[in-house]
Amino acid sequence: MRIFALSDVHCDFQMNSDWIRNLSVQDFRDDVLILAGDISDSMHVLARSLEEFIRRFHRVLFVPGNHEMWTIRDGSRFTSIEKFHAVRRIADESGALTVPYHRHKISIVPLFGWYDYSFGKPSDQLLDIWSDYHNCKWDQGFTDQAVTDYFVGLNKPHMDIVNDEIITFSHFLPRIDIMPTYIPERYQLLYPVLGSRQIDRQIRQLGARLHVYGHSHLNRRVDKSGVTYINNAFGYPYETNIASKSLLVIHGEH
Repeated sequence: MRIFALSDVHCDFQMNSDWIRNLSVQDFRDDVLILAGDISDSMHVLARSLEEFIRRFHRVLFVPGNHEMWTIRDGSRFTSIEKFHAVRRIADESGALTVPYHRHKISIVPLFGWYDYSFGKPSDQLLDIWSDYHNCKWDQGFTDQAVTDYFVGLNKPHMDIVNDEIITFSHFLPRIDIMPTYIPERYQLLYPVLGSRQIDRQIRQLGARLHVYGHSHLNRRVDKSGVTYINNAFGYPYETNIASKSLLVIHGEH
């Protein structure tokens, strides 16, 4: 069994969807795929894309990203919390897992999250340009801290999992120092909306030594205090320098 990681496929772009359909339907039949969020804000595209992956892999594990929480296509049909649970139902119906998966001596644990400004305070410019502020719809008075607490709270029933090897994954970053030091200051504007330290506390509570994340669209493998953090984002079609546009084996035969 090999375990592959991928995030931020953004299947609203035809080029990205075509890439999935061109994957072999034979080469991954005994393998597991971790999808770390941001497939599509369209539930139809999400379902179709998950089904394409499921046709190819033994098991697909998925956590929703921030794009899955956008309600702009659904009008007043959902709040973003309601959309989250609808997305999980779509994943379940398609055969993808949003709950821990155990195989042999390995457990793979999804960690839901959001951002709570533990990486910095958002500027007025960020509040104006960041799409989540315009495309998500929360209950009145539901702050970003409350959103993060809600999603992180959903992980708590799984904090007692014990196995020889535990791999965790989230869409959002668990710590900001996994970003490279060379990021220009103008892009550091986005740091407050990249993730939450609460996710890293749960990684370490579980005793995971390997964590997959997404969201930043910046492919990385970095070790911090005994944990290896990996991002393998597919990204937007024009992101050819920072995204690999390929599957990445993170465990098993390379």
